Amino acid sequence: MSQGFLHKVYDARDADETRALYDDWSASYEAEVAEHGYATPGRCAEALKAQMDDLSAPILDFGCGTGLSGLALRLAGFEVIDGLDLSADMLKVAEAKGIYRTLSQIDAGASLPHEPGDYAAIAAIGVIGAGAAPVAVFDTMMQGLAPGGRIVLSFNDHALADPAHDGKLQEHIDAGSARLLFKAYGDHLPGLDLKSTVYVLEKL
Repeated sequence: MSQGFLHKVYDARDADETRALYDDWSASYEAEVAEHGYATPGRCAEALKAQMDDLSAPILDFGCGTGLSGLALRLAGFEVIDGLDLSADMLKVAEAKGIYRTLSQIDAGASLPHEPGDYAAIAAIGVIGAGAAPVAVFDTMMQGLAPGGRIVLSFNDHALADPAHDGKLQEHIDAGSARLLFKAYGDHLPGLDLKSTVYVLEKL
């Protein structure tokens, strides 16, 4: 199998182009990333689990795609998971997995459709970076948490090449609005020799 969509996903594009690409990719996405050993969802789920006291508390899977991230969260023991994504076609694939309490489509740049405190944690697994969501999404997720809430996210090598990504997290840490609980660099798509850093932060 060729790299398929993976050879073009990291190119810059606007929100409508991004949504269209992920709609087109929905049918082959899981097979393509599985071929290359997609490891980040499992790493993120286990990292978040280690920082949570109650796995029955609701969590939000932001940018859930076809549900690989939600599946990893479910396998880690999380019981109540809601999903949000730009792509309607990706959401259809996620719905078929039967692991989400609710699934909703969201527009790029929109505020999260819940109140702070509704979720104990927000996951953005493989969501922020080149060709995907802008780093400002981290601010949106912070606004969607109450103090004590957790965020788990990942930046792959393409995102890490832009210091604005790690810098956005450090900005919140330096301002005293977040505390870093976990950070580790490891496999992302080992078949393509791509790695990612997984972070877990607590909102203060």
